[in-house]
Amino acid sequence: MSQPIRFYHRNAIREVSDASTTRTVLQYLREDARCTGTKEGCAEGDCGACTVVIGEPDAAGGVAFKAVNACIQFLPTLDGRALFTVEDLRQPDGSLHPVQQALVDCHGSQCGFCTPGFVMSMWALYEKHGHATTPAAHCAHKSVPSREEISNALTGNLCRCTGYRPIVDAAEQMFDAPAPLAPLDVAALARTLAGITRDDTFHYEHAGRRFDAPRTVEVLARLKAERPATRILAGSTDVGLWVTKQMRDLGDIVYVGQIEELQRCETTRDWIEIGAGVTVERAYAELAKQYPELTEMWQRFASLPIRNAGTLGGNIANGSPIGDSMPGLIALGARVVLHGADGEREMPLEDLYLAYQKKDMAEHEFVTGLKVPTRSGAREKLQFRTYKLSKRFDSDISAVCAAFAFIADGETIREPRIAFGGMAATPRRAAKAEAVLDGAPWHEATAQAAMLALGNDYAPLTDMRASSTYRLDTAKSLLYRFWLETRAHDPLPKHALDVRAIQLVEVQ
Repeated sequence: MSQPIRFYHRNAIREVSDASTTRTVLQYLREDARCTGTKEGCAEGDCGACTVVIGEPDAAGGVAFKAVNACIQFLPTLDGRALFTVEDLRQPDGSLHPVQQALVDCHGSQCGFCTPGFVMSMWALYEKHGHATTPAAHCAHKSVPSREEISNALTGNLCRCTGYRPIVDAAEQMFDAPAPLAPLDVAALARTLAGITRDDTFHYEHAGRRFDAPRTVEVLARLKAERPATRILAGSTDVGLWVTKQMRDLGDIVYVGQIEELQRCETTRDWIEIGAGVTVERAYAELAKQYPELTEMWQRFASLPIRNAGTLGGNIANGSPIGDSMPGLIALGARVVLHGADGEREMPLEDLYLAYQKKDMAEHEFVTGLKVPTRSGAREKLQFRTYKLSKRFDSDISAVCAAFAFIADGETIREPRIAFGGMAATPRRAAKAEAVLDGAPWHEATAQAAMLALGNDYAPLTDMRASSTYRLDTAKSLLYRFWLETRAHDPLPKHALDVRAIQLVEVQ
């Protein structure tokens, strides 16, 4: 029997029973709840005009808040959660919230269309630093973010009027203001959410379409085995566009966001193990502890609202040739874990991708997790970098994404791994360039020979983001950059190309 979608919004528990399974949160807000402060700009998660904040129970018994794009989130995914919009910041006496007042004082708004989205991104940051909690907690947990953290929090919001300086100024100034008259009581909210959290699968139906949100992997596997064509939904950052841009009928949906097992993220002696339901933001935070070289890629992976919603498992399962996570993970030797009717299996991540949008997965199988080797043993000497080329620094799709890794045995290269996105129909290793490097000294001549070999590894296409020539030339340049960044402090003089390297290049 169909259950109502149950969530907290505007100081009350709401129940919805008559919405499509793919009705977006933005559509609900503007057309049903008449909360029109939230705007529609792009309907694809790029501009941030629709930014709202979702609150969900955390492991510590509190509430975790994250800014997300309402335009691509489906309403049934709100079940058991809290939804906050710009209307919620209005104070009891009608005054502005400190976040809003700071934008006024710093002249951070002109036409105002983007402003509600900026407000909610700023409010999420405000709450994160302990400013929107109960008065007693206000002083105890108050902190101020760096300007870099502020800029990162605003990566998902675009403004065409002000430039960004006054908005960033406002984000700094809002922390100097007194606490709001009615700060959010997080403890009370946690109790409310605990009261509407389901212990079993949430089942919702509308117009012949099903939406199931199981609580265990076993139930997910059973649902997928019974109806293999059922669409698996995680963060909706890609699937959402199939509805808003391509007008596709998704059929039945099974949502993995309520499965606690898939939210697991831990590091053991040998592996960093990340469940398929872990968000991109949280996954990269864990990976960067072992591999700080991933920090820039973490910051440049889409935007914070997308990273807050999208999952690393979803990015891997999607398998886009321009997905930013795969090259770095492949270069690190990651393994993907699959689950299906026949049980569990795992494989090297690069083996998952067979051809464009074709993966080594049965229809009933799904990704449950990722295993990345830790930096232990011989891997303590790992040289690793990952690079992204795109037209914008923030929130843009890669033209080329590259990752390089090898174990440095003195001056000798061991176990080289090179992977690229944007260079082929799938994320793919550069086998011929790796053969040039394996066992060779890490000299400039070796790097140049490997650069030549890349021409035999890839024949990239030309599209709206880059030409084939640009892609291949910049791929070679990125490998050279890797050499410049990882060479010895006192590099040896240039010398003729290694004969073995030349032969490897010429025979391929």
